[in-house]
Amino acid sequence: MIIYPLIELQEGRCVSLHRGRTEEPQIWHVDPVKRAQEYVEAGAEAIHVTDFDAMSGDERNAELIREIIRAVHVPVTLGGGFRTMERIEEWIDAGVARIVLGSIAVYQPDMVKEAAMRFPDQIVLAVDVWEGHVVADAWRSSSAMDPSDFLKSYATDPLAAIVITDIGADIGEALDSLALVTQLAGEANAPVIARGTIRELDDVSRLKYVPYVSGTIIGRALFDRSIDLGEALELARPEVEERAAFI
Repeated sequence: MIIYPLIELQEGRCVSLHRGRTEEPQIWHVDPVKRAQEYVEAGAEAIHVTDFDAMSGDERNAELIREIIRAVHVPVTLGGGFRTMERIEEWIDAGVARIVLGSIAVYQPDMVKEAAMRFPDQIVLAVDVWEGHVVADAWRSSSAMDPSDFLKSYATDPLAAIVITDIGADIGEALDSLALVTQLAGEANAPVIARGTIRELDDVSRLKYVPYVSGTIIGRALFDRSIDLGEALELARPEVEERAAFI
């Protein structure tokens, strides 16, 4: 299982949000580029970046994200504010390995399908779930769509991965979030990356054995030191089975 350390950006700062509330960010006083480098030095094989400003069309973090891409030398996944094919192309040309499409997948599914065809293994579908429904617009707009039905609508598209986020994970039971991920991972047509399920190391151990889950995104728990990245990476590594010796 791959662990994707998460860097969420707002006004050039590393932040964490409670249920997507951009007006109430928890600010981490660290340099985003240095933090990304530290994650790679600890053994991270990829980095996940979310640009909250870009969701409102503000590109103030663009150069900072380019610095992260140049500094880490591992694949960077980027999400936030992707509404046009031109912007997707721009960031793929800038070196982003994968693009996360969330709200646009709710409002303009045909564009997401086209992007998946044009950029195989580079388009990631975000499925954000709150109270049993898919939500959009940084979790502010709830749709009538059931997440299972939402996944079925993309069943034939060549997606690189599907990120499943339980919005209520901050206030709900960890096992409830795990149950949601387990259900949707079994229905998905692409490798699933879980987000919002990891609070402590034991959560990594549990998620590792969920079928069809290929990775997890960890943000706040790394910043507040609830989890040590090195220990989490060690737990996430596949176990090497002993082979019988031939005589």
